[in-house]
Amino acid sequence: MDFELPGEDDPRRREVRDWLAAHPRPSGRDLAEAGLVAPHWPRPWGLDADPIHQLIIDDELRRAKVQRPANIIGIGWAGPTIIHAGTQAQKDRYLMPILSGEEIWCQLFSEPGAGSDLAGLATRAVRDGDVYVVNGQKIWTSMGHISKFGILIARTNADAPKHKGVSYFICPMDTPGITMRPIIDMTGVHSFNEVFFDDVRIPAENLVGEEHEGWALAKVTLGNERVSLSGEGALWGRGPTAGDLVDVVRRHGGVQDPVMRQRLVQVWMEGEILRLIRLRTVTAAVKGKQPGAEASVRKALADEHGQHIMHVARDLAGASGMLSGAGPFGEGGEWDFGFLFAPALTVGGGTSEVQRNIIAERSLGLPHDIDVESGKTWAEARTAGVIAR
Repeated sequence: MDFELPGEDDPRRREVRDWLAAHPRPSGRDLAEAGLVAPHWPRPWGLDADPIHQLIIDDELRRAKVQRPANIIGIGWAGPTIIHAGTQAQKDRYLMPILSGEEIWCQLFSEPGAGSDLAGLATRAVRDGDVYVVNGQKIWTSMGHISKFGILIARTNADAPKHKGVSYFICPMDTPGITMRPIIDMTGVHSFNEVFFDDVRIPAENLVGEEHEGWALAKVTLGNERVSLSGEGALWGRGPTAGDLVDVVRRHGGVQDPVMRQRLVQVWMEGEILRLIRLRTVTAAVKGKQPGAEASVRKALADEHGQHIMHVARDLAGASGMLSGAGPFGEGGEWDFGFLFAPALTVGGGTSEVQRNIIAERSLGLPHDIDVESGKTWAEARTAGVIAR
C-alpha cells in the first residue's frame, strides 16, 4: 500500500473537516454516532473505512486536537469480539456506549494460576436455569474498579480438554457476589485489581457465542489486545514516543556522545518499523481479517521498544532521573512514570516468551515447545498425561 496520505484536497479530508467545523467541541457520543471513534468498524458503528480513510480521519482529529473517548478495553478488545460473535441484541445494547466512552469495560481473563497459560483457568460457570453461577478469582484486572462491564471467560465443562469447555460472558461489574481488591504498582497508581466471584449470577443472555466454545473468542480478544497494546505511544499506546524523545533532544541542541547518538538512532528506527507494521495490521483489520501472528510480532517488538525509549530517557536525565517528575534535560512529562512502568510491558497481554512461541509456531512453522522433564512436545505431553491439561 501507499504509505503517503492523500493531500489537502482529498474529499475524505474535507468531509471530516466539515464535520469538525459543525462540531468544534464534539462529545464522545457525537464522535461515536459519526463513526469516527472506530471508523474501520462496520456501519452503523463505524464507517467501513479502508486503511487510508482511517489514517486520514486519525490525522484530521489529531490536527483539530480532538481526542477520542478513553475506553481501551471496550473499544480495542470487547467491541471487536462482540461484533465478531455477539447477538444482534448484544450489539445494539453495548457497542454504541462502548464507543462513546459512556460505559467503561475491563477484562476478566488472567488468574493467579493461569496467566501465560490462560487456558488453564479454574474459574467455573455452572448453568442454573436462565443464569450462570460463577465462582473463582481473576487478577491484574485493569480499570475493574471504574468499569461498568467486563469480558469474562470461565470454564463451563470441567471434563473437556484444556482449550474446550470455556465460555465467554459479558459480566456487569455491579453484580452481587463480586468483590475487588486494589493492586498498587510501583508507580503508585491503582490501575490493577484482584476480582473475586462468589456465586455471581450472570444472565444466560450475556453468553457471547456458543457455550463451551469461548476459547476461540478469547483468542480474538487477545489478538485485538496485542494490537491495542502496541499502539503509537511507548506505554501500550499511551505516553511519549521515540519521536517525542528525539524532539526533546533536538530542542536542547542534540547530544555529542557517539554511543548515546547511536542509541537515539536505534529507538527512532524501531519506532519507524513499528509504524509500518501498524499500517499492515490496520490493513488486515479493515479487510475483515482477525489479528494473527503479526499482532504478536508487533507486540513483541513494541514492548521492548518502549523499554528502550525509557532507558535512554533515564540516561539522558542523569542523576535527576531519580526524582519524581524529572525527564531528559530537566524536562517534565511522563518520563519517570514511564521508566517505572516499562518493566510491565513485556509481561502484560502475554509475555514476550509467549509472543515468540506464537511467532515461531504459527508463522515460521517451527516445532512446538518441548517439556523439559519428559522430552516431549507440549501437545505430546498433554496427550500422554505427562503434564496436566
